[in-house]
Formats: sequence, structure tokens, C-alpha cells
Amino acid sequence: MAISWKAEVGINNVPSFQVSGRPYATGSVNSTVTSKITFPYVTRWVIIVNNDTSNVCKVGFSAAGLRATATKSNYFVVGKADAAGQPRQSQRLELKVSELHLATSTNFDIIAGLTTIPANRTQMGTSSIAPTTGDTLYSWSGSAGVG
Repeated sequence: MAISWKAEVGINNVPSFQVSGRPYATGSVNSTVTSKITFPYVTRWVIIVNNDTSNVCKVGFSAAGLRATATKSNYFVVGKADAAGQPRQSQRLELKVSELHLATSTNFDIIAGLTTIPANRTQMGTSSIAPTTGDTLYSWSGSAGVG
């Protein structure tokens, strides 16, 4: 017997974003080695901390978003740490994402509050970036301002 009334919550489930987030932290990440952070659940909020004194940290919501052209870029930058090693950080960003794409920093931290919504609930279809692989996207790639 099927239970048709049971439904999983999705990214438009308001109560999931009204409660405190589950803690998530990862530190000392090198974006020359790891360029994508994948969250196990959809985020409620995110903070990016750049500890690198030599490089800014570029942050995008898709791999395509990090690729700048002569006329546009679809990423933002968290400044480099000062000469005394004082890190720079983003504001608390209220975002529904299941992954972030990062570049250029050799030492950054990610702090986030997670909902209970599974990451695959942000699935946007198959990749137009690499159509031959048929990779499923869990980002906002293809959206205006994302890439």
C-alpha cells in the first residue's frame, strides 16, 4: 500500500529555515586542491573566512560562475588576510545552497548552518557545462547571475 501523503521537505519549506541551523565547519581548505565544497544538507546561512595573506578567495555558486569573461563575472571575493594574519570574512550570507565553488585562496574556512533538507533537493538537472558526462548539478548553474 502506497503512502501518498508522505512528502519530503524541499527548499521552499519555510519551517526548515526558521529554526537554528545544524553546525557545519571545515577549515584550512586549499582551493588550489579543493575547488568545490559540497554540503550534506541545504544551507540556511554561510560564512567564508579567508586566512590567506597573499590571495583573495573567489566564491561562486557554480563552476561556470568562477570563470570570468571580459564583460562579466558571477562570483564575489573575500579579501585576503592582512599582513598581521588577521583573516577577512564574508558577512553571514542567508543562502539556500548545497555547494560552493572557490578559487585562488590557499587557506580558507567555511562555517554554515544546515537545514534538514537533503542536498539533492536543489537538483537543477544535468550539466550544460559538460553535457557529455551528464553530471547532475546541485547548484544554481545556468541561473541569471550564477554562470
